[in-house]
This record gives sequence, structure tokens and C-alpha cells, in this order.
Amino acid sequence: MQDGIDEAERNSPPWVEARPSGIHGMGLYALRPIPADTKVIEYVGERISKSESLLRCEAGNPFIFSIDEEHDLDGSIEANLARFINHSCAPNCDAEDHEGRIWVVARRDIAEGEELTYNYNFDLEDYPDNPCHCGAPACLGYMVAEELFGVVRERLRVAAMAKAMVRETDAPSAGEIIPSLSASNAAPRGESAVSPG
Repeated sequence: MQDGIDEAERNSPPWVEARPSGIHGMGLYALRPIPADTKVIEYVGERISKSESLLRCEAGNPFIFSIDEEHDLDGSIEANLARFINHSCAPNCDAEDHEGRIWVVARRDIAEGEELTYNYNFDLEDYPDNPCHCGAPACLGYMVAEELFGVVRERLRVAAMAKAMVRETDAPSAGEIIPSLSASNAAPRGESAVSPG
């Protein structure tokens, strides 16, 4: 069998269940309180080459997890409940490599019924195509690695300033608006603009 599948079939995660999410599609939710630093669930699937990963991504597979410079993990197997964990700009979990296996680890205490999230860590090349809808108070609006938040915020600030400047230069000036209003209110030649009393 392929890497990770046997382990996934033996591993019945007692901490979580999949159900519809307010963030996106399905989500993974805590069945009971989860203490900080708990290995909650393993992200399992087929270990594939980067070239195969690219083909599967282009075919629309959203469950590819990058594991190293040469390989990725295709987590699209049914046994992989971790594939339902959504991105958040304020995640309660981290995806960590433990001796070549990807574990989702609680970053803080997680309450029963709370949706599990981690940061998908997209880079600066990928983030514009991946808007975020996590709903966190400080949501950046895009799925990007936390260490890049400052860079993206600055890019968004500069883009907003440029957009405002374009609006200002495209808007008609007061001098252009006032004469056109005056002309539309003008009476025909030889008639008074004031109606007879």
C-alpha cells in the first residue's frame, strides 16, 4: 500500500469530527477539549513527486501538502480527515513535521465544538489567487504565511493608495461640474429663469 494509508486506517482520531464549516466547505471540529501541544491528527496520504503534485494540482486537487523539496503528500484519500482543516489568519493549530510525518498540533487549548484551523503558509506568488474568509478579527483577506503578513499588508496599503489616486485624477473637478449644472438650469435666451409670480 501507499505511504500513510495503513496508518490512517488504524488511526481512529478521538479528538475530531468533520462537518460543514462557516469558513469553507467542510471543517474539522473538536469533539472534546484539546489541550495545547496535543498531536490532534496526522495528515496522511500518498507520497508523490513534485512533478506529479503539479499535475494533480492542475487537475484541481486541493489536498496536496508540501512536505519537502522533492515530495508532496496527496491527502485526497477518504481516511484523511485532516484534509478538512481550513486555513485561518489566527489559527489554533500548526502543521508540524515529526520524523517525516505531518501532524496537526494544537497551538493553544481548543474548546469542544471549536473548528480546528492552521495557516496554509502560501507564499507571495500564490496568495493573490487565494482569498481568505476565516472571519478572524485580524483576517488579512488572503491565505499567506504569517511571516509574510507585514509584506502583504504593505502591498495592500500601497495598492489602496494607488487606487485612491486614480479615482482622484479620474474624477471631474468642481469647475467642470458647476458650469454643466449652471448650463442645465439656464433659461432659454430672452426668457427669465425666474417663473412669474
